[in-house]
Amino acid sequence: MSARTATLRDAVGLGLAVGLYGVAFGAAADAAGLDVWQALVLSALMFTGASQFALVGVLGAGGSGLAAIGSALLLGTRNTVYGVRLAPLLAPRGVLRRVGAAHWVIDETTAMAVAAPDRELGRLAFWVTGATIYVGWNLTTVLGALGASGLGGTAQAALDAVVPAAFLALLWPRLQRTSPEAVVQRRVAVGGAVVALLLTPVVPAGVQVVAAVVAVALAGRPRHEEAVR
Repeated sequence: MSARTATLRDAVGLGLAVGLYGVAFGAAADAAGLDVWQALVLSALMFTGASQFALVGVLGAGGSGLAAIGSALLLGTRNTVYGVRLAPLLAPRGVLRRVGAAHWVIDETTAMAVAAPDRELGRLAFWVTGATIYVGWNLTTVLGALGASGLGGTAQAALDAVVPAAFLALLWPRLQRTSPEAVVQRRVAVGGAVVALLLTPVVPAGVQVVAAVVAVALAGRPRHEEAVR
C-alpha cells in the first residue's frame, strides 16, 4: 500500500468516526433547548466539538449567554496554537482557501497533518480529514437533534448526561498515556475538576467552567526561574 493510499484511508476513517459523534452534539443541543436549525448553524459555523459542547452545556444548565460564549471561546483558543503550527505546512493561497483552512483547524485535522510523512501528504491528510468530518458532523448533528425531538420525557432527561459523557470521551484517551506530558495533563484535569466542583454551588452556571480553564492555564505557565534556564 502506498503512503498516499494509507493517508487517505486513515483520514477518511478518522473523519467518519469523528463525524458520527455529531449525533451526541445534536442531542445535547436539543436537550439545551436549541432548535434544529440553531444546532446546525453552530456545527456549520463554529465547528469545534469541545466548544460546541461547552456552549450548549452552559445554556442547558441555565447559564447566561455570556458565560456560554466565554466557555466556548476559552476552549477554542487551542485552535489558534494549531493554526500557528499548520500555517507553514498548509500555506493556503487565496482568501477562500485561507478561510477554509482556518475553519477546519481542529484537533483531528492537526494530528493527521502533523503525523503525515511529508508536506504533500500532510496537506492531503488535513483537507480530506477536514472535509470528511465537516460533512459527517453536520449531517449527524441534524439527525441527533431530530431524533432527540421525538423522544419521550424519560429519554429526554437521560440526555442530561450527554455533555459530560462527551467531554470525558474526548479527554480519556489523553489521560491514559504514560508520557511525562500525560502526567501533567492528568494533574491539570484533576485540578480543573476540583476548581469547577468547588465553585459549582456558589457561582452561576457556566462561570465555574471559565474559572477552571483560567486556573489550569495559569497553573501550567512555566515559572520565571525555569523560563530563564
